[in-house]
Amino acid sequence: MRILVVSLLFLMCASVLSFSADESQQPAAPAAGTKAPDFTLSSQEGKQVSLNQFQGKWVVLYFYPKDFTSGCTLEAHNFQRDMDKYEQKNAAIVGVSVDTVDSHKGFCTKEGLNFKLLSDADHAVSQKYGSAKDYQGQTYAARHTFLIDPTGTIRKVYLEVKPATHSDEVLADLQQLQATK
Repeated sequence: MRILVVSLLFLMCASVLSFSADESQQPAAPAAGTKAPDFTLSSQEGKQVSLNQFQGKWVVLYFYPKDFTSGCTLEAHNFQRDMDKYEQKNAAIVGVSVDTVDSHKGFCTKEGLNFKLLSDADHAVSQKYGSAKDYQGQTYAARHTFLIDPTGTIRKVYLEVKPATHSDEVLADLQQLQATK
């Protein structure tokens, strides 16, 4: 009988903990086929950039954790390396992290990046895209990417990104999506 009572108490506690965890979870990433949530953020140039400014173009909206880190630098270099291929496909690269405008400016200067990096210092856009991630008491953007078509519809969502091969993967998917339109 004692084992049964302890088991029931354990199950009740586990369900309460599970319920509490569900309440605090961030929103899920928007799904492919849905309208991309609009936003306005400051770029490395200190200018306001809105998603709707890219209407009529494909957008590679990629979230990344932190400027000047190895994985983020590799991912950014590969997008920069392939910039001409994206431009030929009428696609813009837009990076988002919680770093400041000044950090983005330094990162772009040091690494020779010519695409927009946007500062989401209050994490609002990262949360809207289900891409906010807490790590050791700090909030960062998770490494997620959203491929958005010229009408503003999300066509592909990448939640498991490998920085070394991600640009190649996005280009291949962009090619396939444009071929089927």
